[in-house]
Amino acid sequence: MSELTVRLHDRDAAGRTYVYPVVSRRARGVSIGVNLNPNRACNWRCVYCQVPGLVRGRGPAIDLALLESELDSMLREVLEGDFMERRVPDPAMRRLNDVAFSGDGESTTSPDFGAAIEVVARVLERHQQTGRIKVVLITNGSMARRPEVRAGLRRLATIGGEAWFKFDRGRDLDIQRTNDVTIGVEAHLENLRATLAEIPCFIQTCMFARAGAPPDEDELAAWLDLLRRLLAEGLPLRGVLLYGLARASHQPEAPTLAQLPVDWMEALGERVRALGLGCQVSA
Repeated sequence: MSELTVRLHDRDAAGRTYVYPVVSRRARGVSIGVNLNPNRACNWRCVYCQVPGLVRGRGPAIDLALLESELDSMLREVLEGDFMERRVPDPAMRRLNDVAFSGDGESTTSPDFGAAIEVVARVLERHQQTGRIKVVLITNGSMARRPEVRAGLRRLATIGGEAWFKFDRGRDLDIQRTNDVTIGVEAHLENLRATLAEIPCFIQTCMFARAGAPPDEDELAAWLDLLRRLLAEGLPLRGVLLYGLARASHQPEAPTLAQLPVDWMEALGERVRALGLGCQVSA
């Protein structure tokens, strides 16, 4: 198996169906991914998405026994074997940060989302890692108002879980251009509120250049105004995860997208901090 870097998030890197390791910039270490969308189906289509062959749809039913076996063996390899030395070339990244529901689509669309959380809970307990490593749900929040998803979020919180909630832009048109969905800001705010009611939550936002230019000031101001509004409501956000393009998009818009300079990203991060929110920048 090849070495892992922040620019290589191959879902097949470990030869498993549902479980894969990555070196994550945002986690600042090794993250064990749980892919509940091996059919590469998602109900959103973000223009920066790095999933090849992405299709519109939902996650399928999961072979829960296989998921448990794969996660068990992956954790054993990381915790007890020489995985870090063999697979992670950067010594600073040789730490296990989390198990993350991520993968090739929106995890909460899987009919087995709740059952998969129970699998993760069992495996973490088996390896005495409950409360020692985080469990992360990377989500677009689109299903957060469904009772079965809210129940899953509540359960996730009991095992040290947190959500990274995608809120890329602050105006309806900008969301549509970035995420290729027609959901408006107000509806998405309701999804965020529903998520925060059940589990600790970060906002995650991807910034990138399009057609050679960064987001203009109006677009940035609308997003910053959204963060001000969240603070004014007193919503218990843990902060903002601001990140850029480390890997190429596999969407039709890919030729028009580019990574933004580190200093541009850091300057935006400072504007977020000036509002009173913590902000981790992964350029």
